[in-house]
Amino acid sequence: MSNDIEHEKRALRAELRERRGLLSDAQRASAATAIGERLDALIDELGARSISCFLSATAEPGTREFVARAVRRGIRVLLPVTRADGLLDWAIATDDGEVTEGLYGLPEPTGEVLGPIAVNDVDLMIVPAAAVDRQGMRMGWGRGYFDKTIGSMEKCPPVYAVIYDSEILDSLPREVHDQPVNGVVTPTQTLTLSRTRH
Repeated sequence: MSNDIEHEKRALRAELRERRGLLSDAQRASAATAIGERLDALIDELGARSISCFLSATAEPGTREFVARAVRRGIRVLLPVTRADGLLDWAIATDDGEVTEGLYGLPEPTGEVLGPIAVNDVDLMIVPAAAVDRQGMRMGWGRGYFDKTIGSMEKCPPVYAVIYDSEILDSLPREVHDQPVNGVVTPTQTLTLSRTRH
């Protein structure tokens, strides 16, 4: 059973990755601007003073301008740093915006590294995803970093995934370790999907 689900997820991830690869630079830039505006509004709505976010890779919905703007606004932004043991360390975003290449070739911050529990103090988590379904179930890219992080938090703040509109699906294959999100932010909407965490 689990192998069937894993196979289904792998096929779906490949399709989603291919779809993202077809977007033009102009489409990506326009989506990043719209997503940034929605994330700014979400921060204001929640009164968040401290957040976690990710530095977008080329094919991901853009978050870098948003992160830079949040830092300039005086918001404390924690960025993930991948570890070989499957956990995430965190670094505080600075306004120099310097990045290095992380474990999987993904962009990571260069600042002082804080341990995994640093994220426990944020008011809002903004996470990457391959897709999210209408019940709030998130499918990541298969390494489990964010599932582990969210699943281990004692009191988890609201978690919003940043995706493209076509990546909101009716349902997703689900495994025991998969963690739901409270909502999604896309270029055209901010959608609250699940008020409670399971």
